[in-house]
Amino acid sequence: MGDFYQKMLQNDAGRKLLKTVGLPTPIELNRHHGQAVFFSGRLLAGSAPKGQMLEQLAESISNADAQIMFPANATTASDIKNTFEAKGNALTPIQCEKGAVSETFKALVFDATGLTSTKELKHLYAFFSPVIRNLEQNGRILILGRPHMASASGEQAAAMRALEGFSRSLSKEIGKKGATSQVVYVDKGAEHLAKPAIEFFLSAKSAYVNGQTVTVSKPGPAKNVVELPTVDWRLPLEGKTVLVTGGSRGIGEAIAETLARDGAKVFVLDIDAAQADLQAVADRIGGEAIVADITAKETPQLIADAVKESGLDIIVHNAGVTRDKMLANMPEHFWDMTLNINLTAEEEINDYLLEHNVINEDGRIICVSSMNGIAGQVGQSNYAASKAGVIGYVEYMAKPLAKKNITINAVAPGFIETAMTDAIPFMTREIGRRMNSLSQGGKPVDVAETISFFASPESKGISGNILRVCGQCLIGA
Repeated sequence: MGDFYQKMLQNDAGRKLLKTVGLPTPIELNRHHGQAVFFSGRLLAGSAPKGQMLEQLAESISNADAQIMFPANATTASDIKNTFEAKGNALTPIQCEKGAVSETFKALVFDATGLTSTKELKHLYAFFSPVIRNLEQNGRILILGRPHMASASGEQAAAMRALEGFSRSLSKEIGKKGATSQVVYVDKGAEHLAKPAIEFFLSAKSAYVNGQTVTVSKPGPAKNVVELPTVDWRLPLEGKTVLVTGGSRGIGEAIAETLARDGAKVFVLDIDAAQADLQAVADRIGGEAIVADITAKETPQLIADAVKESGLDIIVHNAGVTRDKMLANMPEHFWDMTLNINLTAEEEINDYLLEHNVINEDGRIICVSSMNGIAGQVGQSNYAASKAGVIGYVEYMAKPLAKKNITINAVAPGFIETAMTDAIPFMTREIGRRMNSLSQGGKPVDVAETISFFASPESKGISGNILRVCGQCLIGA
């Protein structure tokens, strides 16, 4: 958040003035600061009849510091109580009727996997309507469903797809509290693989992710048994080797710092002009610097040589450029440079590393797209094309890479506070910051936390996803 807003929000007179002129007064977001558990606070758990994620939800919550409550008047009360207690959780029943709920909640979690028709969507209303006002600042809403295209009927597909519209609307209602709402769609047979998504979305690591969906699938042949490794919440990447391109500053620097914080050995790569900054980042995080141009023919081999002792467990394609011009005035070299750096180089590096087995078994490929690749932007036809291409590449490659036991995902940042955004004219910058449900810009660490989630050894069932880190930007899908 810029100096102007920071100063205005630090005193009562400033806050009053902003409110008087109709400008938002955003809540400061709680972000991750080394917490030993992913969640702490009161959590209200609910379910539609025949919910199929209750067991996994109960198991995940057993690793948190949660005071779990459930609606005693719900038709599924006994199912919730029995399932959670079987996993060693203590529960408190409460009467959830409009105007009668005195408790406040840090999280509201609803298992909607049992929905079979649109008539049953009434269970969403029955659970959320009496308690939505009781959600605390920086609270979390999490809804669990099934992918609508895997439904048994059109009615069930409609009900599952309705969860997304419902959650996106809730996100806009609760954003003024700094709270968020997400949907996790879980394929049948992949229930236990949803653990990292449940933990991430309930945690402070997802502070600037709002109104989004993630799909969890079972990788490989259906008959295969996929087990999750045991991972320390504070050091999920311990023992892993990572490459971050464009790692000398801004978002790339934050990614490198965060993955190193999470236990990884990090190689950072950038061009010769950024060598001093690159080396400073590498020294600070105990990593290594690779000076290279990602579009150069020899760069994939340079990467392979640098990591030959360990191979790569994770590669983060963050390097990118903008060369903005209206298309009618755009020089050809602006087009070529942007597409080559932002898109083609990623494909060529991946092809080489995969062909030469540099990416290890159970590897992770994570690409950085952009909101402008989803919504487009005036004067950025080259940039938007490149970032939309990243999305298409990630979605397509998920299936062939699954055969190699490798996942691929992308993050799509919105307005993230960096030196580049500081150079934007004041009014344009302020509008960009406020055009989301949380009414503020994000921080580079918000992108980095999401990348660490995708990079986790536990995220075996999460591939082909595009996750916006934009505070629920009001532009784009």
